[in-house]
Amino acid sequence: MTVAENAPTIILVEPQMGENIGASARAMLNFGLTDLRLVKPRDGWPNERAVAMAASADAVLANAQVFDSVAAATADLHHIYAATARPRDMIKHVVTPRKAATELRKFSAGNEKSGILFGKESSGLSGDDITLSDAIITVPLNPDFSSINLAQAVLLLGYEWFQVADETPDEYITNEERPATKEELTHLFNRLETELTTNGYFDKMLPRKPVILKNMRNMFQRFGLMESDIRAFQGIVKGLTYVKRDKSNK
Repeated sequence: MTVAENAPTIILVEPQMGENIGASARAMLNFGLTDLRLVKPRDGWPNERAVAMAASADAVLANAQVFDSVAAATADLHHIYAATARPRDMIKHVVTPRKAATELRKFSAGNEKSGILFGKESSGLSGDDITLSDAIITVPLNPDFSSINLAQAVLLLGYEWFQVADETPDEYITNEERPATKEELTHLFNRLETELTTNGYFDKMLPRKPVILKNMRNMFQRFGLMESDIRAFQGIVKGLTYVKRDKSNK
């Protein structure tokens, strides 16, 4: 896993369940986040239940730091975001996870440290905690059911952070081979035309044969066939014509 320099710190404020801490650590490592800070975890620290849920994200848990207050946990950071759905009647800059991720990447590139606050499972962040933040991150969700758990929130924001710099193509083919050449496509198409003609496919619609062939050719061009696809189609044609001729010889 690639870990970005000055990646955001994840700060869990008064987390109540070790399982959620472990699941959050796992989500963090999925996206290259390793700096985990805990503020007054209810069941103390370390926590065996967190280890069980971390699914080999042990390094994140092993390096987790514990603090007595949010102020202490964020003292060395330059920028703080509060993940909450409730602004608590205060005037705050509110951003989506994607917008926050873009800003966090800029901070990272400028060698500025940032962090994201997540509140406890039962009630989220307090007004005092939110006051320490520069902005609020609110996730657009179904208004009729907008509740997500702690680890889901960490996963969602970690994903957006990672996506900003990810260069994975929007679409690709597994085990990709070289594309079929135009010569291979032409040979396949000509063979199809020959076999269709030989077997009387065009007999009752001869005037439309040029249009049908043009549409077929365009169809095959749209497929984006690979080298192995051409071989497969050639095998199919051979199989079909072999069965046809074998029956006619009996």
